[in-house]
Amino acid sequence: MKAVIPVAGVGSRLRPHTHTQPKSLIPVAGKPILGHIVEDLIENGVDDFVFVIGHLGNKIEAFIERHYPKIKAQFILQSSSKGTGHAIYLTKDLVKENEDLLIIFGDTIAKCNWQEILLSKISQIGLQKVQKPEMFGVAETSKEGLVKKLVEKPKIPTSNMAMVGVYFIKESHLLFECLATMLNQPQKENQEFHLTQALDMMVKQNVRIKTFDVKSWFDCGKKEILLETNRKLLKTVKQIKPEGACENCIFIEPYHVGKNVSIQNCIVGPNVSIGENAILDKAIISDSIIGPNSHIDSAILTQSVVGNDAALSGLSLSLNLGDSTEIALK
Repeated sequence: MKAVIPVAGVGSRLRPHTHTQPKSLIPVAGKPILGHIVEDLIENGVDDFVFVIGHLGNKIEAFIERHYPKIKAQFILQSSSKGTGHAIYLTKDLVKENEDLLIIFGDTIAKCNWQEILLSKISQIGLQKVQKPEMFGVAETSKEGLVKKLVEKPKIPTSNMAMVGVYFIKESHLLFECLATMLNQPQKENQEFHLTQALDMMVKQNVRIKTFDVKSWFDCGKKEILLETNRKLLKTVKQIKPEGACENCIFIEPYHVGKNVSIQNCIVGPNVSIGENAILDKAIISDSIIGPNSHIDSAILTQSVVGNDAALSGLSLSLNLGDSTEIALK
């Protein structure tokens, strides 16, 4: 079996962070989004990966080679933004005929019963009920839980079950045939080709695709969802005493603090992730992600994402206030 992870998107909704960092490498709950995905699969016996890279792809290559040297990792460049279907099609020469194919989008953290999925005798896709199905690819299903129809971002949705970006495909050869058919059709300018369309073509050829419910799904495409993901995943992470110089500090669980930090005169937590080598002094941080090698001085932060190697110096005052004095600092 081969795992294919498209990570070529530019992550426009997470700018300015994605100007210098691939979206899949933005940290959440102590490790990059991509790290959560890869480690979940490694723990379940997957060791053969293909990464479809694009924007800042060299950083993804370096991350994988540094942190996961024991896996088989191949990298394919998607040089144009033609969508997820095109990204998967680029891997066709790296997949053996009808080799089982596990596809996971690189900005999606999904908690699933991986063993049940990987041992399935028929293809499967993960679904979750959503409030705005028109923003996703959606599936119409039968009473038996089999896919009847798949539509990408329907204007008038007939289902509220969204595809979460996890696909286990047994008929990989047919998938690539459907992708080729889709890509060979007359193309509009700047058209994107979605994996959803090729999978729907497979369903119309009587391929049985089963669905499974995903209870925990984090589509980390926006700041608010990134912070929500951080909050929820931190509750599942073992709290470890910070490794580094920490003086006169209060830590409120849950939190994650990386190695070699320097934190002084701070209140950290709840729901805070701090990257390795960060320096914090006279700060109050809650519900936030602080990237590696960042320096925060004299600041109060909440609902914030601070990137790697960033520096923030806030307001520090020494006051001598007499009776009946009122000062408003805005």
